[in-house]
Amino acid sequence: MFNVPVIILKKLVILPNQEIRLELNNKISNQTIKEATLNYKGELLIIAPTDSKEEDPDVDDLPKVGVIAKIKSKIVVDDGIQVKLRGLKRVAVNKFYNTDNDILYSEVMYIDLPSLTEEEENAILRKLIDVLKKYINTANSASNDILAYVTKTTDLNKVTDAIASYLPFDVSKKLEYMQNINPIKRAKSLIKDMNEEIKVLKLDEELDDALNDNLVQDQRKFVLKEKLKIIKQELGEATLQEEETKKFRETLNKLKLDKNIKDKIAHEISKYEVMNEASPEISILHNYIDCILNLPWNKSTKENANFNTVLKYLDETHYGLEKIKERISEYVAVKNINKNIKSPIICLIGPPGVGKTSIAMSIAQSLNRKFYKISVGGLNDSTELIGSRRTYLAASPGKIIQGIAKCGTNNPIFLIDEVDKMVKDYKGDPASTLLEILDPVQNKYFTDNYIEEPFDLSNVLFILTANYIGDIPSTLIDRVEVIELNSYTLFEKKDIAKKYLLPKIFKEHVIIDDKIKFSEELLYFIINNYTKESGVRDLERVLTTLVRKIAINNIKNINKEKVIKLLGNPKYNDDLVNENLIGVVNSLAYTNIGGLVTKTEVVEYKGSGKIKITGSVGKIMEESIDVIISFIKHTYKYNLNNIDLHFHFLDASTKKDGPSAGLSIAVALLSLLEKKVIADDIAFTGELSLNGSVLKIGGLKEKLIGAYNKNIKVVYIPKSNIEDLNEIPKIILDNIEIKAIENFNEIYTEFFK
Repeated sequence: MFNVPVIILKKLVILPNQEIRLELNNKISNQTIKEATLNYKGELLIIAPTDSKEEDPDVDDLPKVGVIAKIKSKIVVDDGIQVKLRGLKRVAVNKFYNTDNDILYSEVMYIDLPSLTEEEENAILRKLIDVLKKYINTANSASNDILAYVTKTTDLNKVTDAIASYLPFDVSKKLEYMQNINPIKRAKSLIKDMNEEIKVLKLDEELDDALNDNLVQDQRKFVLKEKLKIIKQELGEATLQEEETKKFRETLNKLKLDKNIKDKIAHEISKYEVMNEASPEISILHNYIDCILNLPWNKSTKENANFNTVLKYLDETHYGLEKIKERISEYVAVKNINKNIKSPIICLIGPPGVGKTSIAMSIAQSLNRKFYKISVGGLNDSTELIGSRRTYLAASPGKIIQGIAKCGTNNPIFLIDEVDKMVKDYKGDPASTLLEILDPVQNKYFTDNYIEEPFDLSNVLFILTANYIGDIPSTLIDRVEVIELNSYTLFEKKDIAKKYLLPKIFKEHVIIDDKIKFSEELLYFIINNYTKESGVRDLERVLTTLVRKIAINNIKNINKEKVIKLLGNPKYNDDLVNENLIGVVNSLAYTNIGGLVTKTEVVEYKGSGKIKITGSVGKIMEESIDVIISFIKHTYKYNLNNIDLHFHFLDASTKKDGPSAGLSIAVALLSLLEKKVIADDIAFTGELSLNGSVLKIGGLKEKLIGAYNKNIKVVYIPKSNIEDLNEIPKIILDNIEIKAIENFNEIYTEFFK
């Protein structure tokens, strides 16, 4: 047993009889070389750690087998020492230790090799050399030097170490051979590893041959194609790819585009021209070039500049809707003065069936512009608007660029429908994407992900639609002009049916209108008993069904009895049934389908002050009830602790929530407590505070239209809404008495004192 200094080599393994050159440039390694030279006859232990990635391996984790190496030569250079080492013998490590000079030392002993019979050694040696020859013949880059050495040596121990150091094994594999002290086992492992290497080399050779064959075939195909091109040119023929390339370039030359965009398209055409017809990418590139070339970069339709003609057409196709008609007429008039004026971004808000979509189509026709509709209701993926990148499978442009391409003009009218029903989730925020599309500052440089080049959307006239303004993202509202389209009154529905719907239905069914006559009384009957909506969409369907049945049955004179026979029993009852009950009050509500008249009911029974609420009521209305009960207890000193109250809001299929039901709830409760009936032609709308103040509400116009359609004669509203009456149709104000109140005491005095 003896001691020697140690050098740890992380990515290098030395075997006995192997020589290596090292350049050592750290202080401890240099000191170790000097120590070995001066005190240990130039000998030292070379150890390779099991984990070469470990930056600072612990001595306890170092292998217990290493190789004693002899320093053959050393040269001192500026940044360290260059040494040549030769491996001598394997040794077993008893322990590692340090001294004051920071050099790592080891206590080692030589390993006794197992004894082998001459026959056993000769047999395994012969097999090992035979496999080595096969390996050298298979590996073209292998040298015959190793073969010359091993054939002259009969020592199996030296032969296995020589072959293991020669073969291109990684560090971990060579470490296994260094630590394996049995030459027989090393020889068997070498035979196994070399056979595997031979298989890998043969497979590589087969793959190379196949690749070379493919390259030869491809080169042959290329040459044949080039010759075929020349032959076709001589015959005046061309391939489809060549014809497409020629058309692409002709189209590109005709376009007036920014130089950067034109160069980009030209580059893509050049790629398409040289692409192999069998390539799966050729159709993708073809579709992209075709799409980008066919965009109307500079193509616009000539707009109708006569605002009188525009207004006349809109009047002919739509009843009422004065605000939107006026706004479009103003736009046309101002554009005659300034051709560069930006197109307005209009948001039409109103219940279903009032004509939002159809007026947008009429605007497009009146202005002589193309029309395209995009529905974003339920949309949650922004890429549907701005496209997906070409790197994705089945990539395509977004709906905006698709619409531009289909219209074939850069100044169409885009209807973006149901913006209040967009969804924001993990897939994206389409409302934020829509901001970029609508913003006149940004949309001049709108870039679709698929097209990848900016397209000017500033000439597009965007019209948005929504049912309820409260569901539209606030950032989107800031970018648009809001125009409200309100519910139609009973008289307006009658006029629309008479002047617009029936002539249109007669024309579609090839019916001469003087053969079928609808009296005003009959139209009122149909509207009241077979429709309930705020608009006229359902009314058109009912009239279409009726006209069709009249034509089939060849009916001449139409009356109520025949209408009932053809359409069935009435679906809706126009009369509000109150039956003069206490605790029942008419309340006005504003929903996304227009203004409604609903019933607020309350009953009492013995209990302990509990409250029960039914009728699809939201959180806000539940809190309104709490406020009303506290207000009545505090202000009018009613004792409600020995009774339970049940509040019910009729028409349970309609969701009810919002700060405008407090007034009707308070009146219904006092009607119950005072045993006084509230007339069924009276309705209330307004919210109460804890001190009885009547607070301002929204949707007054829709609510009054709903009240008018249900024959309400008196409506109580907050005094702070008095200015909103300026927008109420005169026919409603002539038929409904509006009472504006500031504090609930005014109602209490009128009804309950």
